This record gives sequence, C-alpha cells and structure tokens, in this order.
Amino acid sequence: MARAYAALILIGFVWGSNFIFIKMATEVLPPMQVVFLRVVAGFLPLAGYAVWTGAFTRAQLRHLPHFAVMSVLATSFYYYGFVAGGALLPSSVAGLLGGAIPIVTFLTTLVFLRTERPNGLIALGVALGFIGIALTARPWENGATISLRGVAWLLSGVVSVGISFVYARRYLAPLGLAPVALATWQTGLASLTLAAVTDFHGITVILDHPRALWALVLGLGVLGTGLAYLIYYYMVQKLGAVGASGATYLPAVVAVIIGGAVGETIGLPEIVALTLILGGVALIQLGGARARRQSSLRPSDSRLPA
Repeated sequence: MARAYAALILIGFVWGSNFIFIKMATEVLPPMQVVFLRVVAGFLPLAGYAVWTGAFTRAQLRHLPHFAVMSVLATSFYYYGFVAGGALLPSSVAGLLGGAIPIVTFLTTLVFLRTERPNGLIALGVALGFIGIALTARPWENGATISLRGVAWLLSGVVSVGISFVYARRYLAPLGLAPVALATWQTGLASLTLAAVTDFHGITVILDHPRALWALVLGLGVLGTGLAYLIYYYMVQKLGAVGASGATYLPAVVAVIIGGAVGETIGLPEIVALTLILGGVALIQLGGARARRQSSLRPSDSRLPA
C-alpha cells in the first residue's frame, strides 16, 4: 500500500506540470494536433515496453469494447477537454478546475457503484468543491477575466476522466490485467481515433520550436501520458476509484505554484478557490471513509465494492 501512495504523489506532480506544458504546446499548434502528438508520444514507449515484457496476449482482445470506452473517456475526450480549455485559461486556473476530478469521481461512484451512502460530511464537501469551482470560473463576470469557453472545455474533461475512474474500477480492475497492457490498449486505440479526425496541416511547425516540442513530447507525452497511465491503472487496482482520484489533490497545488512562478496572477480568489476545492475533496474522502465503516457494520449490505 505504501507503494500505491508513493505512486499517487508522483502522478500528482506529473499531472500538475501538464498545465504549463499545455500552454507551451498550444502556443504553436492547435489543440487537436497537440492531443494527437501527446497520445502517440505516450503510446510508443508503452507499446515497446508491453511487447518486451510480454504483457500482450490474444485473449485480451475479448475486452476490446472496454478498452475502446476507456480510450475515449480517459484519453481522447479527456485530453481534448483539458488541452482546449488549457489553451484559453491561465495554467493555474486550469489546474484549479482539474482539482475537481475527485468530486466528479465520487458523484459518479455514488450513482453507478452505490458503494457509499451520502452523509453530512460528503454533502458539505461537494458544496465546498462547487463553490471553489464557481469562484475559479467567475461566471458572474461574463468571461471578462476568465474564458467561460475554456472553463466549459476543461470541466468537460474533468467529467470524462472522473467517470473513467469508476468505469476502470468496475470493468477493468477485476480483470487483473497488467497496467502496461491496459494503458497500451487505451492509448493505441485513442491514437487510431485521433489520427482519423485530426487535421495535420501545419503540424511540422512544432519542429521549429524546441521548447514547445520538448514540452509536448516529453512533458505531455512520455511522462504525462505514458508514465501517468501506468501509475493510473496501478492506483485504481490498489486504492479503488475514489482513492485513486485523490491523486488530483496535488496537481492543483503544483499548477498554482508553477503558474505563479511563470508570472501568472495568483491572488486571494485563487487561494480561496484552491482551499475550497481541496477542502471539499478532503471532506468527501473523510465522509466516504465514515460511510464505509458504517456499512461494514451491516451484515446484510450487499452493495458492490469500491
């Protein structure tokens, strides 16, 4: 279990740095091209490692529909939402909104897995989280300081990946497949889908911008996709859907720190929003733990495990 929590911390830092890499990459290429190159850059080392370790088997083909669903929920649409939103928002704001993933994951778990009964702590946590999101997005300003289109895209990515945690826990974790096999199937199928819908005109211009190229290939691709998905599936297997989504505590903090370091305005509203979102997630986790303890005292409880 200690390794699982160490992995959770590592992926928190990896995901937290993604937002500034998105800003660098989208200064040169449009979002769809960034997503395509990111996924391919993550897929290639994963596929090489999967082949080298013998993680692929013919029997895995029968799970192809689940891999396809995950390729959309946790790769293609998730990444596009974050990249399209991140291109329009300061990286610190994008990171703050990304911190809402555990809230969406919990609500999805509640609806589809029915593992926890809501209690006062959970309700307060959800309320605080949504207040933090509203303070970050500032819809009452009608987009004067924060792009509402960017907020909408990023939150759509949040919903997509939040659902993916639950889907992976429900349908993929019980299969006992190696994380590298799951991650390779997911990114491989996403690469094919994105190749079919991406306009490649002008994509080679990235070669003239070394900083953006390294941010895209190494930061977003190899680390932010390849390594991140290995850790992602490992955490889902070891910690469950809601526990694994706790990895999104750190990215919001890391993104705000990096945003401040590169000159973005980090004022009192951003600090309060960060506190509300993370406080909300913490209350959801505490409330969930309390609900699980109470459930374990009911011998007749036959609900699905988290």
